[in-house]
Amino acid sequence: MQYAEKLDALEAKFEELQQQMADPAVINDPEKYRKTAKSVSELEDVIGDYRGWRAASRDLAGLEPMLGETDADLRAMAEEEVARLEPLIAEYEERLKLHLLPKDPNDSKDIVLEIRAGAGGDEASLFAAEIFRMYSRYAEKEKWRVEVTSISENGAGGAKDVQALISGKKVYSKLKYESGVHRVQRVPATETQGRIHTSTITVAVLPEADEVEVKIEAKDIRVDTFCSSGPGGQSVNTTYSAVRITHIPTNTVVSCQDEKSQIKNREKAMRVLRSRLYEVEMEKQMAELGAQRKSMVGTGDRSEKVRTYNFKENRVSDHRIGLTLYQLDRIIEGEIDPLVEALTAFYNSEKLKEQAESKE
Repeated sequence: MQYAEKLDALEAKFEELQQQMADPAVINDPEKYRKTAKSVSELEDVIGDYRGWRAASRDLAGLEPMLGETDADLRAMAEEEVARLEPLIAEYEERLKLHLLPKDPNDSKDIVLEIRAGAGGDEASLFAAEIFRMYSRYAEKEKWRVEVTSISENGAGGAKDVQALISGKKVYSKLKYESGVHRVQRVPATETQGRIHTSTITVAVLPEADEVEVKIEAKDIRVDTFCSSGPGGQSVNTTYSAVRITHIPTNTVVSCQDEKSQIKNREKAMRVLRSRLYEVEMEKQMAELGAQRKSMVGTGDRSEKVRTYNFKENRVSDHRIGLTLYQLDRIIEGEIDPLVEALTAFYNSEKLKEQAESKE
């Protein structure tokens, strides 16, 4: 195996981390235990595949003497087992190549999800609320935690914008390709002549930044408090629990009114602000490195149309990879695995091609 030495080193690290998790000094330190457990979790898939490859390769080597057997039945059994093991080994090797691709440092991060209604008035707001519900259902299936930090509703039951923190295992890794303009085509309930209308929303998936990655000085922010409001602007409560934070150097404004506690709202708003500033810094770095990586198709910018949802045809089309699925009814209920998996496979394939080209 081409990468055996690297995989052996990863396996040794994995076993060392497992031993650390049984160390009382780690067990009694919640933060250290959390970080160690996270490191173990990140290595589980690659080590599982490596051990599976090694066992299958060992079994295949053990069958070689049997292929020369004079007993026809034994030889046939060996050939049947070889026919099973060879594609299995090839599958393990493909997966291990993907595991060893340079990792996106944000893949294991939690995210800030922002959804905003675009063109289309009330219909765009209704679609924004539906897409947020779609991601919430998917998060529930993945056992992720969703915390709404702010939502601006309209009287029609839609949402002009929604902002939420989503935390769990590999959240950014799975949702990072969802950013962009999502377009809906359908006949609105208020349409009397049956005409199909087109509306748009923007989705932004931002990796949540740690405090050590984005240091925000107290002198650089202004904090305002106000009463939480609901649909139509009516006051939800009379206490000044909602928080608006302005980052003065960049004029970035973040608000949170989900919690009844001003302290909790401020904490959530700071998490969102750090993520916004982290994204700005990432974009600067990308520009300095020569715009986008070759492995990305399109700009990935929020202004780019990435997907269309056509209700009449029960169709979802992802324009970046030319994928069309006639299962909108299931996708809108949170069953977005076919989209997530297809996008991940496509971009991983592009990275493998890029890696192969760089070695030539």
